[in-house]
Amino acid sequence: MLLFCAVLVNTAKANTVLSNGHTSLGVSASHMQYTCPEGAKVKLVCHQRGALKYNTDKLHFNWLFTQHSDQDCPNHNRPRNMGRTLPPGVKVGSSGENFWLEMENVTRSDQGRYCCVALDVHEANNHKVLEQRPHSHMVLTITPRRNGSQECTYVDTTPPGGMVPVALAVAACVLALLSLPLILVLVYKQRQSAHSSRRAQELVRMDSEAQGHENPVFLGGSPQAKTRTVSQIMTRQSSETGRHLLSDPGTPLSPPGHGDVFFPAEEPIPESPDLL
Repeated sequence: MLLFCAVLVNTAKANTVLSNGHTSLGVSASHMQYTCPEGAKVKLVCHQRGALKYNTDKLHFNWLFTQHSDQDCPNHNRPRNMGRTLPPGVKVGSSGENFWLEMENVTRSDQGRYCCVALDVHEANNHKVLEQRPHSHMVLTITPRRNGSQECTYVDTTPPGGMVPVALAVAACVLALLSLPLILVLVYKQRQSAHSSRRAQELVRMDSEAQGHENPVFLGGSPQAKTRTVSQIMTRQSSETGRHLLSDPGTPLSPPGHGDVFFPAEEPIPESPDLL
């Protein structure tokens, strides 16, 4: 079981490495929830991974904003209405695989959802084509101004994408290890029940053989031979034709009509049960 868990976790890690190493462009937010007091300075950071579709493509970054934290960012709405020239207190930048948005002196109007976008632009014959447009988002919450620290806090509500398969693999292993004792107990009880049943059948069979029976179902007493007198035999029930088999004169097997019969008068004759 431990070996299986180790293989499962390593496989998840390998798949994560392969998925992160694919050629398509991707974007993820460093943190999902930011909370800042009014007047504070906040830096929203996103991480881009993957590669451009063509080596000659240009990579651009963009930021979008909506005051509704449960809605997608519209393409035309940007933080603090920034355009080609940035408004005071707003900075954007990138370094390596990270790009960010800084805002100073945040207010209630800055509260909402921020979307970070990576643009893979291919240019050929003076014509620009958008090849890839991955994006991610985070939510900024503004609290009342405090006299103390003006630092922002952040919360990661979901683990990074690469950790999800590993976390699922670890959870599956833990669940399997916790269930193993219960499975072993159930198997043990099932085997004990089967063994007891076989033992009971063996005891019944041995008891039947000791009493001279091949089939244990028929355990009643052995049939006893019944004794009937000659007169009882002579007056037995008639056949299906309504005639007596032995008492009716003229039948081939009938005794003589007069004189002594050929059976002893008083001696009881045992009769097999098959004749009853």
